[in-house]
Amino acid sequence: MGRSRSAGRVLGLGAFVAVAACGDRGTRASVADASARVAIAAATISGQNAMLANEVAHPSYLGFDTGTYPGDGAMRAWRTGNSPYSWAGYYLKSPCHQDEGWMGKRETLTAMGYGLAVLYVGQQTWGRRPGVPHIERVSVPKRVTAYVGRGKRRHKVTRTVMRTVLRKAPPPPPDATCDADFVGGARGMREGVDAAQTTAREGFPRGTTIFLDLERMDVLHQSMRDYYSAWVRAVLDDGRYVPGIYVHTYNANTVYNDVKALYTSVGIEAEPPFWVAKSKGFDTTKHPRETGHTFAAVWQGVLDVTQTWNGHKIPIDVNVAAQRSPSAVVAEVSEAFRGGE
Repeated sequence: MGRSRSAGRVLGLGAFVAVAACGDRGTRASVADASARVAIAAATISGQNAMLANEVAHPSYLGFDTGTYPGDGAMRAWRTGNSPYSWAGYYLKSPCHQDEGWMGKRETLTAMGYGLAVLYVGQQTWGRRPGVPHIERVSVPKRVTAYVGRGKRRHKVTRTVMRTVLRKAPPPPPDATCDADFVGGARGMREGVDAAQTTAREGFPRGTTIFLDLERMDVLHQSMRDYYSAWVRAVLDDGRYVPGIYVHTYNANTVYNDVKALYTSVGIEAEPPFWVAKSKGFDTTKHPRETGHTFAAVWQGVLDVTQTWNGHKIPIDVNVAAQRSPSAVVAEVSEAFRGGE
């Protein structure tokens, strides 16, 4: 009964995007650009991204993320009784997160009532300048000889001790998936494609946000900007999912400006979803925009704590989100496409 109205709106938007792609943007437009906008619009109109009245009344939703899947029993326990958490981070198998514990759990978790925030842990710089040889500290064994005792009892003793030395780091091994030397545009494009394909295999619907995990960087090198820009563009070109970013407040503004420019370049004027890590001023009753970044959709404010709910202990990071399910409900994108309703 509700399908005909929604389907008509999706088709209408699809036609509008197709005209825009073939018209005013000329040869710069691509089918991928148009399909990305249709994917976001379709999710919006079908109800995935619609802001509900109760979500307006309750501006923040408590969630947690933990890299290792705690098990079905623990996750079920944290959705019952007095646990305050309504959503959880969902770690895709990715270059810098090879653990597969969360994989295949989408239906299980949504059946428990969890909202989800899909995470893809991409390449990191780890304090290095990508592509530049670096020095590392390593422990090496060394044979040490000493004389002990006095007079006729004096004798030589040889033992092995471990010493820390500095040496030039070797290149990453052939089977490595995560290394600062991998940071760059070509890798970002490839891993953006992988993120979309992995999300699809997990059964997430069109319009789901995938958050690329970028850890804090004291120096934001151009190669990293090339990496995440290419990743975002690849997800946009795929057309099924919304590229978002997890980023520390220290790097948030620069990363946001780069990603926003990419959104604009393909005709999407909506805000890209950002998950901002910032401990100062965090409170579970606050809205993510109170990070000081008006573009924040999720705020991570407590790191590496262990909590117990209903008899199950889990090490977590604590977050608040503007929507109950951060990856399925993207208010900023939704608002951009609802203006003509």
